[in-house]
Amino acid sequence: MANRVMQGKVIRDQNDKTIVVQVEVTKMHPKYGKRIRLHKKFHVHDEANQYKVGDAVKFMSCRPISKLKKWTTCSEGGCK
Repeated sequence: MANRVMQGKVIRDQNDKTIVVQVEVTKMHPKYGKRIRLHKKFHVHDEANQYKVGDAVKFMSCRPISKLKKWTTCSEGGCK
């Protein structure tokens, strides 16, 4: 199975080697047809602690690193 690549904005960087990234997706409401924005948070492994709050980051899926971290930044894994 191929690694899934996503892009979002860093909203928290307080933990060591971990950042919280918020991904925003727009979808059409199935009944009313209005565009709605959906937000989801991901815990991403950041080995070098290089990303700060407000940065845009690309990340991809990886093996489970901890209970919540199943994603890693592309600078370590090499996203295409």
